[in-house]
Amino acid sequence: MSTTPTLSVYNSLTRNKEEFKPLVEGQVSMYVCGPTVYSDVHIGNVRTFISFDVIYRTLLYLGYKVRYVRNITDVGHLLDDGEDRISKGARKLQLEPMEVVQKYTNGFHDVMRTFGTLPPSIEPRATGHIIEQIEMVQAIMDNGYGYESNGSVYFDTEKYIADQPELYGQLSGRKVDELLTETRSELKGSSDKKNPSDFAIWMKAGEDHIMRWNSPWSEGFPGWHLECSVMSTKYLGDTFDIHGGGNDLKFPHHENEIAQNMGACGCQPSRYWLHTNMLLMNGRKMSKSEDNSISPAELLSGDSKHITQPYHPMVIKFFMLQSHYSSTLDISDEALLAADKGYRRLCEGLKTLEGLGLSAKNQTPGARDAELLKLLDDIDTELCDDFNTPKAVAKIFEILPLINGYKGGTIAADQLSADALQQTSVKLQRIFSDVLGLQSTLDDQSGGGKALDHVMELVLDMRQSARQSKDWDTSDKIRDGLAAAGITVKDAKEGSTWTIN
Repeated sequence: MSTTPTLSVYNSLTRNKEEFKPLVEGQVSMYVCGPTVYSDVHIGNVRTFISFDVIYRTLLYLGYKVRYVRNITDVGHLLDDGEDRISKGARKLQLEPMEVVQKYTNGFHDVMRTFGTLPPSIEPRATGHIIEQIEMVQAIMDNGYGYESNGSVYFDTEKYIADQPELYGQLSGRKVDELLTETRSELKGSSDKKNPSDFAIWMKAGEDHIMRWNSPWSEGFPGWHLECSVMSTKYLGDTFDIHGGGNDLKFPHHENEIAQNMGACGCQPSRYWLHTNMLLMNGRKMSKSEDNSISPAELLSGDSKHITQPYHPMVIKFFMLQSHYSSTLDISDEALLAADKGYRRLCEGLKTLEGLGLSAKNQTPGARDAELLKLLDDIDTELCDDFNTPKAVAKIFEILPLINGYKGGTIAADQLSADALQQTSVKLQRIFSDVLGLQSTLDDQSGGGKALDHVMELVLDMRQSARQSKDWDTSDKIRDGLAAAGITVKDAKEGSTWTIN
């Protein structure tokens, strides 16, 4: 097989696809903005974290040693009215703020495990890094990019733009004139700021604000953007390889992260910025107020008027991986039904391939070996092209007709060698499990699927014995009984296979 192709990624900062060259050869440092844990995780956020899980897995598959940092936001993320999201959740549930944080952090982890994602290398919390955030605020002030006003500290965007005229707005594509006149939402209408565009990096807490810490300027709390500047650089260095997040974070969050890092140390935090795109529903933006939304729990249980059945987490994940992470994705019952059908076909094909890889006898090179192995190489090529999972999955589906044709006899046994089939089986199982993070739905989560495999093996052996004895009544009775139970039996020269409808 050929060598692994060069990895390229689409860099949101330059708006170009670039060859990926890590700062340290063989190692990758990656930071992804994690959830604000004041409520249950949204299915759109789930898509983002699944996407970066596959990016993480692909980097590992390519042989990199990866330090993956994904934070937990548990302070400072404000609503439009200026109230902290965690504080609001605490009041609503009549809990301590850290109870709210723990409740929804646990829930977030449960959902991520359900969808088979790997945990990050480090998962820091904003509240665990208050000292470091105060230190960065001071560094920004010492360098002339921050000023204190009535106990709050603001980032001076006008001075920053004067010193870095090409930088502010580069990531988000916003024009400087627009940025200078846009008021930040954290303290709308505040008269403390020099410029409407200045944003708070430390906020003085009001009398009723629950979460507060002592600082040189006031008893207060850090700004939302500051935490990611601090935690990313603390664990990955002043400049690191990849910074990721949802497309909605480009502005103001990521744009202001860059400004803060430049203000504190004169460094761009990340060399490559990767952003996932929006998850739509039935062609429209999800909105609870317009009754056009669905939660992860509803997708799994089927308890929603928007879908006709519950969906296995692997089917939902497979559906998401059929769209590039940077493209919008429209979720609908019809699309999920199609994904369910396609995923079962994929699982069935891999199961067939595993059996062929172990039982094939042809030890001489086959005439179609090169075709099969080329498709395997193409999977790597697509994964290295900005982590293109939909095209990689499409290549797997191009392999399945070869496998089914070989098993069904339409492709002669001498056309594919045992070695090529074994290579294909091992490679596809690795892509399926290690890279895409998928698990076969033929084995249910309770382990009962494996027991069913053994039972079906026994039943099909009995049916095969009946067929060999020309006892067609018994053979048909077994087949029809299985069909009534929702199991389809397919007969071929090499034997019978079964699938759950």
